[in-house]
Amino acid sequence: MAKATYEIVEHNGGFAYRVGDVYSETFATHRAAHEAAESAAQRQQLGGSDEQILYQDEDGRWREEFAPGDQRPDAGVDDRLPADNEARDARGRILDEDEVPNPDRAPLGDLNHTKPR
Repeated sequence: MAKATYEIVEHNGGFAYRVGDVYSETFATHRAAHEAAESAAQRQQLGGSDEQILYQDEDGRWREEFAPGDQRPDAGVDDRLPADNEARDARGRILDEDEVPNPDRAPLGDLNHTKPR
């Protein structure tokens, strides 16, 4: 049986989970990335319907194959980061997800630095 491992890593100034060399979106907190990885791993194990799938292999070639819906990978989370590895304020308090700027989003405000004519 195939194995899918969701590894928790520091990424883009925050935290993400990674499967192979593919990263999730960036989460502001370690806890949020871990919870998202746990959820993804659980969903990975849900059965589905048989499908024809199209994917790009590691050499960049497109492949098509039949994927039986009842053959799901064994999925789990590998989190080797210290449990207290979280975003903190200047006093050391762990910040909640909504208190930390999201590094994947553009800042609010005028992104056009030139004035219209």
